[in-house]
Amino acid sequence: MNKLPLYEKVGYAMGDAGANLVWRGALAYLAVFYTDTFGISAAAAAMLFLVVRLSDGVTDIIMGMIADRTQSRFGKFRPWILYSAPFLGLFMVLCFTTPNFNETNKLIYAYVTYIGLTLAYTVSNVPYSALMGVMTPDDTERTKLSGFRFAGAFTGGLLVMGFLPDLVAYFGGGDNAKGYQLTMYLFASLLIALMVITFVSTKERVIAPASEQGCLKSELFDLTKNLPFIILPLLSTTLFFYYRDLYSGLFFALVMAAMTVVIKKLLNKDKQNLTGSQRDMVDLLTNKPWLVLLGIGFLTMMFNGIKYGVIAYYFKYHVADELMAGQYFIALLIVSIFGALATGKLAEIMGKRNLFIASLLLSGLLTTAFYWVPSNNIVAVFTFGCAAEFFAAMMPTLFFSMLGDSADYSEWKNKRRATGLIYSAGTFVQKTGGGFAGALVLVVLASYGYNGMDELTINQTLPAMQLLMSWIPAAFAFLGAALMLIYPLTPAITQKITEDLAIRRSNV
Repeated sequence: MNKLPLYEKVGYAMGDAGANLVWRGALAYLAVFYTDTFGISAAAAAMLFLVVRLSDGVTDIIMGMIADRTQSRFGKFRPWILYSAPFLGLFMVLCFTTPNFNETNKLIYAYVTYIGLTLAYTVSNVPYSALMGVMTPDDTERTKLSGFRFAGAFTGGLLVMGFLPDLVAYFGGGDNAKGYQLTMYLFASLLIALMVITFVSTKERVIAPASEQGCLKSELFDLTKNLPFIILPLLSTTLFFYYRDLYSGLFFALVMAAMTVVIKKLLNKDKQNLTGSQRDMVDLLTNKPWLVLLGIGFLTMMFNGIKYGVIAYYFKYHVADELMAGQYFIALLIVSIFGALATGKLAEIMGKRNLFIASLLLSGLLTTAFYWVPSNNIVAVFTFGCAAEFFAAMMPTLFFSMLGDSADYSEWKNKRRATGLIYSAGTFVQKTGGGFAGALVLVVLASYGYNGMDELTINQTLPAMQLLMSWIPAAFAFLGAALMLIYPLTPAITQKITEDLAIRRSNV
């Protein structure tokens, strides 16, 4: 009865195919576009990525609250996918447009357009991700749906990452700035069409209890009063990550100590005296599966984001064949499609937690091999890269399926469901990980003296590129495997939660 029809799974997958024209394009090419085509320094671009991710901390949570409280004839989440598509396409084009500005105005333009892109992506992708949690109440079917989603995501990534260099060369005719802009017009048109398909072909089935609905205006006002508690931890982390000195370290430590005190006071407060948004936060902070997944989402995105962020540099300078990066992306993403589709069946056999741990360890170990692989051994580069990617593709597939399990756990435990908020925090931590990953790539390159406009600095940065393809991302995979050991939802517990919720909903 809870089995989803094939057309609906495929239709849902089309949405992430469209979203990944933006996500994968920004992840793989925006950094090298900023430094080598637009002319922004690596250090300035690194700070740009960090600042923009700081704004995501607020917008993702707000969007999750708005989506949870949306009431329309199309449901809570589907309307946002449709209405945000034109804006997402517009900012996709603007981000890869190069107006003839001076250095300061170029940086201002980059900030405005990149913030606009991430805001439009938030309005689209937070509801899109949450939609998975209400299309079916069955956790096994949700894992299969997640597999379809990421098969679509990797197909979208295949288009933008595999063919973007060739399309830029074709449309630009030697002018990369023109080539990027015209290519983005093409991808933006395709993105809008795919989002419409998702809107038309999907249906929301899991309905939150009516008693959960609060006044959005008052709760958003309440949230604004608590914004410092969201912004300060992100700001302190960003400053410490970027400057890595005594003052930023002390500021980070003080903020984290203060936040610990504030959270303890909030958890000890009588629930009857909590506002709706505070109750949502308490539910999240006492949801152990969600807290573990929060850390896992960040670590896995650091792992994948660093690898993808350095590939364009690695092939341009280490392999000395810039266009081969597109072929490498194609190979990775084809393998990723199979990895995502295999996740559902393997999860049934091994359990989600065990499969997640295995994928982190195996992908991490295969990634370390790049430290010893000569850059002229193309067969070995492709072999190790594709083998690692097969297991890496399982990580986001499992992550978003397990976020749905944590939403079920919250409803089971607290008799309240905030699917949008749970998924918004999940998408936020992934975007934060992606932002920090992109920034880390640029920080490491800058520390070795990299300047994309000065060829004399290239040779001294080759060791940095080698580390960024191997040990640095692998370290995050190993940390993720260790964290996943404490994930509490076993297959037996998940099954009991599903059965209990089915009985509870049938009695409403």
